[in-house]
Amino acid sequence: MHVLVFPLVLLAGFLLSCGNVNPPLKWLSSADPDLARIELPPGFEISYYAQNVVNARSLCRSPGGTLYVGTRDEGKLYALVDTDRDYRADAQYTLAEGLNMPNGVAFRNGDLYVAEVSRILRFPGIEQRLDDPPAPEVIYDGYPAETHHGWKYIAFGPDGKLYVPVGAPCNICKSEDSVFASITRLNPDGTDREIVHRGIRNTVGFTWHPETGELWFTDNGRDWMGDDLPPCELNHAPREGMHFGYPYCHGGDVPDPKFGDQRSCTEFTPPVQKLGPHVAPLGMEFYRGTQFPEAYRHQVFIAEHGSWNRSEKIGYRVVLVTLEGNRATSYEPFASGWLNEEDQSVWGRPVDLEHLPDGSLLVSDDYGNAIYRIAYTGNNSR
Repeated sequence: MHVLVFPLVLLAGFLLSCGNVNPPLKWLSSADPDLARIELPPGFEISYYAQNVVNARSLCRSPGGTLYVGTRDEGKLYALVDTDRDYRADAQYTLAEGLNMPNGVAFRNGDLYVAEVSRILRFPGIEQRLDDPPAPEVIYDGYPAETHHGWKYIAFGPDGKLYVPVGAPCNICKSEDSVFASITRLNPDGTDREIVHRGIRNTVGFTWHPETGELWFTDNGRDWMGDDLPPCELNHAPREGMHFGYPYCHGGDVPDPKFGDQRSCTEFTPPVQKLGPHVAPLGMEFYRGTQFPEAYRHQVFIAEHGSWNRSEKIGYRVVLVTLEGNRATSYEPFASGWLNEEDQSVWGRPVDLEHLPDGSLLVSDDYGNAIYRIAYTGNNSR
């Protein structure tokens, strides 16, 4: 476990002397040729908040300003700090290594919670010990060990409980264990686990509406029904005990070829918005800041990780779903360009979103090993 702290200007001799440590954080402006490919609405700009954050996935920012970053394939847990408050992280800490898909991160009362496949860990008092992190406590170890959709996004709800999804252990199947394809919750000490919602194939992003406190989440549609079916989903759960269709029905009105004859789609809650087929929606946020124009307030941003088995790739972008009340009125790209549609090459895959206090938006990228910052400047010259 170690900490890397790098000033913005580095002497060549110092760099050569550090061959046994991780590469330094590298800063590129929005004029960088990669970022110049990103298309944004007029007045918005994108820059790097951090680079060389290998396999950066779920994000959680503490009230003290530390950005915690989970990984899936790397097994590491990171913390980033912007010490000089220039919207570029200049300190990177590795808090843990060798974990089992530590995708989910959540912060509460000075403690960091981390979701592995079958366990929930807690790092007590982490904020004061970034350079000497404590050994994690296992607060719960009763989740299934299956790794298929086993990585988890976690967050604390308005009720103070930790919400933990359990994805289906397959592409499409019915499991005898009712905890699969669900969203669960438990107390911060790991007690009283319960299933809150069912029929959810694999959600890797959810949050609560800033005014109503109601749960919203993304869900990844099943594979191998062709390029254009089924849609992925944005869902709304205004009460407990809801069922969203899996494995019987997809997108609200698409019966599953294998299980659709067992139950009708009319029995289940349809999505608020059908998303693109196989776009793999992950992290989502209601925009809570004031930096963006008023039209964006409390609208939904979603990171689409991108398709993996479609004949023509889609996704690889951040989208905006506009709401009127609980009804979606539009679904459109907000930040795109990580996919070159002409030659189908990919250089980035958005995963998760997080707010900064100034109202800008962070986007993690586990393929480009980076975290971006999208800000509104009102400058339309780009």
